[in-house]
Amino acid sequence: MIMKLAIVLKALNHPIRRDIISRLKDGPITAGDLADAYPVSKPSMSTHFAALKNADLINGNRDGVTIIYSLNATVAEEAMASLMDLLGTGSEALSSTTQPDLVSKKTELQS
Repeated sequence: MIMKLAIVLKALNHPIRRDIISRLKDGPITAGDLADAYPVSKPSMSTHFAALKNADLINGNRDGVTIIYSLNATVAEEAMASLMDLLGTGSEALSSTTQPDLVSKKTELQS
């Protein structure tokens, strides 16, 4: 999973790619509409789409000559969970830091 995380993080390294993800969270958007939102060439946008598709962060579906991109939220969630686990802040670590230490509390009350 670390290798997949590295691919996802590399894909999210560019601000245009992060913005594409942000736009797609509201629903599918055509490649043309996405490309029109940025001051870069169509070949540059193709490179950004390819990086996001390679990381499985987006899906592209062809409808005639139009490509419609959508967010693959599952991969994004899995990458975030892996990163949190790697940093020691995953759900297990969070639950252990947010749960009160009942033994310490009981000892404090008895003192």
